[in-house]
Amino acid sequence: MADILLSHLVEHSVQIAWEFLERSGDLGDAAEASQFLSHKIEQMVRNGERSRLLLSNRAIDAYRRQFGVLDA
Repeated sequence: MADILLSHLVEHSVQIAWEFLERSGDLGDAAEASQFLSHKIEQMVRNGERSRLLLSNRAIDAYRRQFGVLDA
């Protein structure tokens, strides 16, 4: 049961990050972005983080740093 809940947490957090990056125009290659966001969020969940917004915001920040997306 816990694995299912964590799976939903990861899925929803990735969706939040994805939609934000898509709306902001910062989303690059879809496959690369999906893999990156999933990996970052899964890593944070394994370290004990459970806040969807914190997970998605940190993944967005990491994505922007990794792929050179700068704030205007």
